[in-house]
Amino acid sequence: MRLICYIDRHSQIRIAPAAVRRDWMDKSQQRSAYRCVPLNIANAHGWVILNRVPIMVEWNGADGVDAITIKSLDDSASQTAASIFGSGVLTFPVDGLFRTDPGYDLMVMGPANALKDAIQPLTGIVETDWSPFPFTMNWKFTRSHAPVTFERDEPICMIFPMARGLVEAVEPEFRLFENEPQVLEPLSDWAESRHQFLQDVTVEGSAAQAKQWQKDYFDGGGRFAVAPDDHRTKVQVKPFRHLPD
Repeated sequence: MRLICYIDRHSQIRIAPAAVRRDWMDKSQQRSAYRCVPLNIANAHGWVILNRVPIMVEWNGADGVDAITIKSLDDSASQTAASIFGSGVLTFPVDGLFRTDPGYDLMVMGPANALKDAIQPLTGIVETDWSPFPFTMNWKFTRSHAPVTFERDEPICMIFPMARGLVEAVEPEFRLFENEPQVLEPLSDWAESRHQFLQDVTVEGSAAQAKQWQKDYFDGGGRFAVAPDDHRTKVQVKPFRHLPD
């Protein structure tokens, strides 16, 4: 599958594979947040567009487009963010036109599991298999009179393709555990094991304390279920290829 970003030769867009690392995960006790495979997969599940010009922004709480002040922190470059929509929404233009294969949209969101005080990234889904229009990345202030800084090379947008219509094609349903012993039994075994592990991990010198955490999901089930061959504990997307000289 292709993901193309059309640019002109003067474009300064910077796109990189999304990284696993997050500051708050680095600061978690013994970096334990990285033990969560689903978090790690989500963090790196796509590409990020990087901020070119460091800025400081602040919202005064009003609804007008003039309610946001934007200050460049680099005197040699003009800031690229803008207040276009009002209502405390900060907009970053994206200097490129993305194109996906037929039937695929592009999820446009903030960097997954990245936290930023006083402002929240907004999420959109764009039909990039046909649209001739570039999209913007928007952030909504959640608190007024709170200065927010976007550093140079800080991810301001995360993108990844998704099949159009997949969610509408899903047939969701409830089922009773009592009618599905092949589901209930491994769940019960795991729950008992988990309960025992949490008790044992507090015992000085115990095997559970030495192990620190259970790796059943990381290892692909093992005792309780057999993961498929494509079970993964990390994801690494390819970088965008450079333009030919």
